[in-house]
Amino acid sequence: MGMPTDIRCTGATLYYLPVETRMPLKFGIETVTAVTCARVMISVEGASGRRATGWGETPLSVTWVWPGSLPYEERHLAMKHFCELLAGVWSAFEGSGHPLELGHEFIEGELPILLRKFNDEREGEAMPWLAALVCCSLFDIAVHDAYGNLHGQSVYEMYSAEFLSRDLSQFIEPAPHAEVSFADRYPADFLTSNPPSRIPAWHLVGGLDPVSEDELTGEEPEDGYPVLLEDWIVRDGLKCLKIKLRGNDAAWDYARTVKIGALAVKHGVDWLTADFNCTVTDPTYVDEILDRLCHDHPRLYGMLLYVEQPFPYELEENRIDVHSVSARKPLFLDESAHDWKLVRLGRELGWTGVALKTCKTQTGALLSCCWAKAHGMTLMVQDLTNPMLAQVPHVLLGARAGTIMGVETNAMQFYPEASAAEEQVHPGLYRRRKGVLDLSSIKGSGFGYRLHEIERVLPAPVVSY
Repeated sequence: MGMPTDIRCTGATLYYLPVETRMPLKFGIETVTAVTCARVMISVEGASGRRATGWGETPLSVTWVWPGSLPYEERHLAMKHFCELLAGVWSAFEGSGHPLELGHEFIEGELPILLRKFNDEREGEAMPWLAALVCCSLFDIAVHDAYGNLHGQSVYEMYSAEFLSRDLSQFIEPAPHAEVSFADRYPADFLTSNPPSRIPAWHLVGGLDPVSEDELTGEEPEDGYPVLLEDWIVRDGLKCLKIKLRGNDAAWDYARTVKIGALAVKHGVDWLTADFNCTVTDPTYVDEILDRLCHDHPRLYGMLLYVEQPFPYELEENRIDVHSVSARKPLFLDESAHDWKLVRLGRELGWTGVALKTCKTQTGALLSCCWAKAHGMTLMVQDLTNPMLAQVPHVLLGARAGTIMGVETNAMQFYPEASAAEEQVHPGLYRRRKGVLDLSSIKGSGFGYRLHEIERVLPAPVVSY
């Protein structure tokens, strides 16, 4: 039985906002110099006939979601085409309910059918499920925003029994033999009811980012923003550094960690994390680096808060027992954590934490959050280099989920000018000060974008339904 607050989708308008990086960003074996941010406006109607709109945005991070042998532009165009198909399918979606219910129904039903058809009609390499999720995420985020806007409330105040006709047991299942029940429990039971207005910010030290002057190439931009890591630490008061490693060169990975760690100690950084780039296939690789760090640099080892996704994306195809790594440091799923079912599998294999991302849909992130917390797993919220509107749901999830330490946020490193219009309204979201983000400007209904105050001129829509 539905609720009087239920909604249905009535239209979608899609935009593309191209962004160029000021510094190259390395993902796996590829380097990013530009990205397309896909933004959508979704129209919804309530049971009484009242209408509202909501907005969602996600960078189409091709190299992250679709590593492979195909040329970049072929993958890029395929993802854009899939977004355009999604706009039509979402606008005609006949489901009615709460955004969590609509999102779950769409992701479990409509999205696999659309992806299968899309890949059947393509020649060559199929688009992966992760790419489909990222394309779908902006629409899902927009539906959550529209729901809050229709009812004049923050959507984060609307994840309870008062608004949902189904409890969590209708969406997720406990692990076998776990003393966990999702009956009569709702997302609100697993979210922070009084979120902080300031949260720690993690800075990404990319594989190509210069750490010291001897690493400069002479091609760095002279645009008033820092280039060297030391200058970033001083300017932004950073306390948390995420170190991108190679995962296939142990000597380089170890030396890189020690070099960055020494700089971190010098400037009073509190925490480090290591991201091995999903290229490791044997846990011994990570174990040996951690053991050496513990023996030779115990302070740096103590500063290492967790380790992120050393192993391949395809968890079901690569069922690697990782208990030896998680016995040393908390080990977080990221690229593999497409949904709560894969989080469940990861827990069986020895993973202890989950890195949530709104770019895998707000609905999916909430359900994974609830499943992980119910089973004693720790959480992080990781970035997809989110600029503009994409930053707002991202940081809100970080504040609400109860992470191990703040949120990763790096759009201000790679394309700070992209968010200039949004920064005028939300000055604390697009520049890190004293090592934190200030979320106090997020106010009002939906995700609290305050869109009517943001002076951004959008390009002509790509499609509109």
